[in-house]
Amino acid sequence: MGKSAISVAPLLFLLCFSSPWLASAGHDYRQALSKSILFFEAQRSGYLPRNQRLSWRGNSGLYDGKASGVDLVGGYYDAGDNVKFGLPMAFTVTMMSWSILEYGKQMASNGELGHAMEAVKWGTDYFIKAHPRPYVLYGEVGDGNSDHYCWQRPEDMTTDRRAYRIDPNNPGSDLAGETAAAMAAASIVFRRSNPAYSAQLLNHARQLFEFADKYRGKYDSSITVAQKYYRSISGYNDELLWAAAWLYKATNNQYYLNYLGKNGDALGGTGWSITEFSWDVKYAGVQTLVAKILMQGRAGHFAPVFEKYQQKAEYFMCSCIGKNMRNVQRTPGGLLFRQRWNNLQFVTSASFLMTVYSDYLASSGRSLRCASGNVPASALLSFAKSQVDYILGDNPRATSYMVGYGTNYPRQVHHRGSSIISIKVNPSFVSCRGGYATWYSRKASDPNLLSGAVVGGPDAYDNFADQRDNYEQTEPATYNNAPLLGVLARLSGGRGSFNQLLPEVVPAPKQTFTRPRPTPAPAMSTNVISVQQKLTASWNAKGRTYYRYSTIVTNKSSKTLKDLKLSISKLYGPLWGLTKYQNSYTFPSWIQSLPAGKTLAFVYVHSSPQADVSVSSYKLD
Repeated sequence: MGKSAISVAPLLFLLCFSSPWLASAGHDYRQALSKSILFFEAQRSGYLPRNQRLSWRGNSGLYDGKASGVDLVGGYYDAGDNVKFGLPMAFTVTMMSWSILEYGKQMASNGELGHAMEAVKWGTDYFIKAHPRPYVLYGEVGDGNSDHYCWQRPEDMTTDRRAYRIDPNNPGSDLAGETAAAMAAASIVFRRSNPAYSAQLLNHARQLFEFADKYRGKYDSSITVAQKYYRSISGYNDELLWAAAWLYKATNNQYYLNYLGKNGDALGGTGWSITEFSWDVKYAGVQTLVAKILMQGRAGHFAPVFEKYQQKAEYFMCSCIGKNMRNVQRTPGGLLFRQRWNNLQFVTSASFLMTVYSDYLASSGRSLRCASGNVPASALLSFAKSQVDYILGDNPRATSYMVGYGTNYPRQVHHRGSSIISIKVNPSFVSCRGGYATWYSRKASDPNLLSGAVVGGPDAYDNFADQRDNYEQTEPATYNNAPLLGVLARLSGGRGSFNQLLPEVVPAPKQTFTRPRPTPAPAMSTNVISVQQKLTASWNAKGRTYYRYSTIVTNKSSKTLKDLKLSISKLYGPLWGLTKYQNSYTFPSWIQSLPAGKTLAFVYVHSSPQADVSVSSYKLD
C-alpha cells in the first residue's frame, strides 16, 4: 500500500510518556543480524546473481528504463510493492554503509561483512546507472497508483514501468543530495577491497552534490507521482548538509567542511531541534556526524558552529531516552512511538543514532548533557538495546516483529512476493487483479518466508494485528532494516567499548563471502571448460567511461563440446559472438560445437565492471 506521508510539526517536538524498558531475554543478535541482511535479497530487482540465497525469488524488472533509452535494471523494491523509489532507496544504502563503517569488524567476526557489502553494492550499482550524466538522475521506476491497483509478484508484474528523472529544468536537491550521500558513504566501504569502484562512486557523489546544490528544488515537485508515497515534507536543506558531511568523511576535502560550517545556520543544521530521523528528515543524522567531527578534533575554526550542531544532536538523544524537557512518546511497553504507520522505521533509525553516539561519547570520555542533568554514555546504548529487544520479542505481546526470528512472528506480511506462491514452484502467471482475489485475501500464512523483514510494528498501545490487509503494521521496508544492521552488529560484539573516534577502517571481507557460488554443474566442469575475461579497451563518451571485454571459452576436454549454455549477469551493453537463447547464451549461428582443445571468443561493451559469466549446462560427445 501507499507509504507514510511524514508530517513535520513545528520544530518536530513530540510529547512523551515515560515507562521502564523491558529487560533482555538474551537474544541471539548474530542470528538477527544474518536475517536482517538476508531480507535485502528478497527486495532485489533485476537479474538475480548466482549466489542468491533467497531461492524463492526470480528475475524481475528486466526492461526497466528501456523506454527512456537508459538501463535501469536492478536496485531495490522499497517495501511490499514493486516500485523503485529513489529517495528511500538511497537512504537505505547510506544507512547500510554507515552501519558497516562503524561496526564492520563485528560484522566480519559474524561472517556477515561480505553479505552486507554485497547488499550495499546492489544499490550503488543501480545508482551508477541511474546517474548517466552529471545533471541527470533517475529517481523512480514504476508508478505507485498503478502498482497498488495490482497484487502481483515482481516476476509477473504488468504495471507501468515508466522512469522518472530530475535534471536542471526539473530539480530535486533532496533526491540528488541523498544519493550523493549514499555513494560517498559507500565509497569509504569499498576503499580497501575495490579501490577503482570506490573512486567511481566518489566521482558520482561529487557530481550529484554539485547538481543538488546548484539546481535547488524539491524532487517531488519534479517527480510528482512520488508525492502520495514519499513526499519530501522536510525539504532539501537537510539533504544538502547530509551529503556535505558524507563527502567530507569520504574526501577530507576542506570545501565540504567549509560548507557545513558556513551553511549550518542558513540550512537549519544548527537550528532545528529534531526528534525524528528518517528517509525524509536527516537533521539528527547530520548533527550526529558533525558532532563526531568535532569530537575527533577536526572542526578547526568552525568549532563554535559545530558545537551548536552537537547541542542539537544531544537534544535528539535526550528526547529519546526521556531526559529532556519534551520527549519522544513511548508505548506502555516502552517502545518509542512516532506514528501508527510503520512506526518501527523511526525506532530502528533512532536506535542506530543512539548506539553510535554512545560510542562517540565513551571514546571521548564524555557524558550526555541533558536538561535533567548529565547522563552516562552507557545509558544511550542500554536504551537502544531495549528498543531492539522489544522488536525481537521482549514486549507485552511476546511477538517478534522480525519475520523468521523466534517462534511468534508475523505470518501474513503485506508483501506481494512473499504472499504469492514462488514462480519457482508454480510458474503460472498471476494477473493484476487475480492476485488480489487469490492471494491477497487468503487467510493463511505466506507461502514464502520473508526472512529478516522488520514490519511496521504495533500501535501506540502495543497492539498488533497479523493481517495482510493491515499494511500500516504488517508491511516491511528496506529502511526499517538498514539502520538495524549497525545496532545488531554492535550488540553482537558484547559489552566491550570501541573507540569510534578513530578513522573508519573497514576490514576486507573474506573471499568465502564475496565469491559467487558456481551454478550447479557436473563435478568435472572445472576441468572441462575454462572461461577467461580480459579488458581490451576503454574510452570516454558523453561523460561516461566505456569498457570492451574479450571473453575466451576453451574446451579443455578430449571430447567435442555441444549444447553449451552460458549464464551472463551484470551485462549492461551489447554483446557480439553468442546467440541469446531464453535466459542463456549459446553458440553463435556459425558454430554448432567446439572440438577438443578449441576456443570460442565473444566480446561485449558496457560502462561497468566485467559481467559475471558462468557455465549453465553442456554436453560432451
